[in-house]
Amino acid sequence: MEDRSKAYLALAVLGAIVPFAIFGVFVADNGLDLAEFADEIVSSTVALMILGDLMVSSLVFWFWMSREAPRAGMGSWWPFVVANLLVGLSFALPLFLYFRERRRTVAAA
Repeated sequence: MEDRSKAYLALAVLGAIVPFAIFGVFVADNGLDLAEFADEIVSSTVALMILGDLMVSSLVFWFWMSREAPRAGMGSWWPFVVANLLVGLSFALPLFLYFRERRRTVAAA
């Protein structure tokens, strides 16, 4: 199980780096122009499709996590919602899975 938790942690790190790197490119090109950022999010049907998919996937993750965290004995799941909102699902989901695996490892010992 230790290998699985390491994989989840590596994916969480990757899930944090990739969005921030892309955001860094945006800032390098446009500065910290939040109006332009919002315009680009809704600039095409494809961008809206991806945004909608991520929003629905995040809601599914929150619902599942609200049931899974207590079942796994993890306590509060709100920090992962905050991670999802501040960074993204690509970070929050593997981070949650990492902590769940760690909890399972401790409980099994």
